[in-house]
Amino acid sequence: MGLLEELYREIILRHYKSPQNHGELPGARLRVKGENPSCGDQVELQIETDGQRITELRFLGQGCAISQASASLMTELVKGKTWEEALALERKFKAMVVDGAPPAPELGDLAALSGVHKLPARVKCATLAWNALEQAAREVAGG
Repeated sequence: MGLLEELYREIILRHYKSPQNHGELPGARLRVKGENPSCGDQVELQIETDGQRITELRFLGQGCAISQASASLMTELVKGKTWEEALALERKFKAMVVDGAPPAPELGDLAALSGVHKLPARVKCATLAWNALEQAAREVAGG
């Protein structure tokens, strides 16, 4: 395993074992659930928003290292962003894990998941929290 692959593996395992922003967000006005029935991964995003910006974001869930690390990394990245900025990051992330695009610099440590595009069965794991974020954005927009 090369040095970069080892670093990516360490990032994924760190976020799986000690996820950031994991746990209940008391009083969250927006709650969105996502599930991958093929493997049992689950995530629930709990979001506070002022309508324009994601002011607070936490997640609950269970599943494989990829789904939980992706949720942890995503919450770190999009907290404090506008919905428009968050959805732009979502598009870049999905281009990386679905299409194999090179990691955008804005994705930071999410580049650790760049190899997922080579594992089609794991793409749903990596995108689970992001799909829930997209659903939350639709709810905020009223549609």
